[in-house]
Amino acid sequence: MDVTYSFTAELFKTEVEAAWVFVPVPKAAADEIFEATPRRPGFGSIRVAAVIGSTEWTTSIFPSKEFGSYLLPINRQVRESEQIDIGDAAEVTIRILDR
Repeated sequence: MDVTYSFTAELFKTEVEAAWVFVPVPKAAADEIFEATPRRPGFGSIRVAAVIGSTEWTTSIFPSKEFGSYLLPINRQVRESEQIDIGDAAEVTIRILDR
């Protein structure tokens, strides 16, 4: 059975030199994901299939102590395809691949 979450979140950029753009996974969904997925070695990333608009891709979500959630990276290709940028709200669907 697929575990899928849909939500709206604002894109933001990290404050480091090689900045990444992310959307945070809502806390309630993040708590469910944490409980439903096996612990993995390393820094706790979880593989997901993501969809924004008509763009689908496979990536990972990463735990963030700062947000108390997971962060989904939104790469430049996705942002350009969907004409979204930092500060915009995006309709996001993620399907958990690690189970």
